[in-house]
Amino acid sequence: MPKRKRAQRPASELEEDYADNSDSSYHETSRAKVVQKTRKARKKGRENDGSTEVNSISRHPVSMHVINDVEPMRIALLEWYDRVHDARKMPWRKKFDPSLDVEGRAQRAYEVWISEIMLQQTQVATVIPYYNKWIAKFPTIRDLAASDIETVNSLWKGLGYYSRAARLLSGAQKAVKELHGRLPDNAKDMEAKIPGVGRYSAGAISSIAYNQCVPVLDGNVHRLLSRFTALHAQPKSKRTLDVLWAGAESFIKQSKRPGDINQALIELGSTVCTVRDPVCSDCPLRTWCKAYQRTQATTSHMGAVEADIEELCLVCDPIPSDEDNGSVTIYPMKAERKKPREELDSVNVIEWRSKNSRDRWFLLVRRPQGGLLAGLHEFPTLPNLSGAKASASNMADIPYTLLQELLMHPPSSHSDKEPSKKLANSNSSYDVAKVIQVMSAGDVVHVFSHIKKTYRVQWVLLEGNELPQLRPTVSIEQGARENGSQAKNSKGKQKVSEVSEVELNAIQQTLSAQWVPLAKVEDTNIGTGVLKVWKLVEKLWVTTQ
Repeated sequence: MPKRKRAQRPASELEEDYADNSDSSYHETSRAKVVQKTRKARKKGRENDGSTEVNSISRHPVSMHVINDVEPMRIALLEWYDRVHDARKMPWRKKFDPSLDVEGRAQRAYEVWISEIMLQQTQVATVIPYYNKWIAKFPTIRDLAASDIETVNSLWKGLGYYSRAARLLSGAQKAVKELHGRLPDNAKDMEAKIPGVGRYSAGAISSIAYNQCVPVLDGNVHRLLSRFTALHAQPKSKRTLDVLWAGAESFIKQSKRPGDINQALIELGSTVCTVRDPVCSDCPLRTWCKAYQRTQATTSHMGAVEADIEELCLVCDPIPSDEDNGSVTIYPMKAERKKPREELDSVNVIEWRSKNSRDRWFLLVRRPQGGLLAGLHEFPTLPNLSGAKASASNMADIPYTLLQELLMHPPSSHSDKEPSKKLANSNSSYDVAKVIQVMSAGDVVHVFSHIKKTYRVQWVLLEGNELPQLRPTVSIEQGARENGSQAKNSKGKQKVSEVSEVELNAIQQTLSAQWVPLAKVEDTNIGTGVLKVWKLVEKLWVTTQ
């Protein structure tokens, strides 16, 4: 038997929980490892409660997870899909039109691309109005490429996972600049050349818009095929994903309607083969579904076979009997969720008031165009504080540190006795705004997919005759150099506070700030967490009046 190639470790996907760039081969495992794994599984089953034994399904041949004779399955699946494909009124869902020319297919690829990125981690009903507004504003990829992050984020506001919007913009700009204004017409190039497009998205776009026979595997299809093949294995392991990608490929291989098959699998997983309450009686694939077969009395011991040890499945983990509820929901195996890391940020709602009028302005900083909350505005923030840096006394110093980086003429620290009003290298004077008060507003907890943020909120009130002038967009290093002469003690040695010495590197590497009037703060492109901060400070004003 020829030796199989060792599969490469998959590259991580930007957008998919279950996406994977692997091929569909199994790893070879020695006989000793098989025996060792089986013994460990049996021991684990016995130790659950002292008496529980591992379900007999734990021993089965690898062929149990291979999908063969797929044609009758495809016929049943497509007949079902043709009846339900328009039930949820998705504006991006259209039948493949073979008469479209190159530009027509590229336009379809653009529409599918937008919908697929919006649908990541987001429900269909939520996406539909956002998609309609987006297409009205950016009907073509060239219209999107000509836009900017502010406009894009304004349309995306409330949809979450804002880095998706930034990647759509950068992808469109790259397509216009380098690819003649069209998305690639094949999955391989699409995945390689378009930011934020992984294996799943490339497969969906290429099959739907270009009729390419390439598979898809999102969370819905992952769950569906795990049940269809009775695969009880670590959901995100490479070997599990290899099996499921191979199963997905079986459905579309040499098909005349690969896009419809992929959409049918996604729709079936989303509406019928659901997480908690699957409706097996409505499933067009239940005849061939191995998980469904296990629920039937006549086949309750399906899989209890003594397969040759060379043919044993090495992917599945045993199903403990006390966890086997007799339902298809035993599949897929429940993943161990990683606890999100916890971080504490100092968020400073900096307000300026005029001495001579009722004007109220607030300082907002735009985040970098990459990463978390890309391109959105937030109140000046010092992230990821811990220990003594999160003490009340240290928090009181943070606004001064931030203002030094953001304002051309920042207020002096509260520790300075004689703040200078004279500008360096100038014969004129400037009325430097004064910090009237720094008041704690409390904490806001905001959970992202991988981070649990606690925003420790302060309201910082400045007062002066003129709206403080902001620095142009500068790097932190440049700002530090310009302020160096202000931070020396009487002996000429550098005097740096604990905050500015340790935390300046944590502030965004470029600062793009603006003053926003009170009435316009909520209309600015801010995320949900920042809106929570704003509401907390508004509540503080009510209680302190």
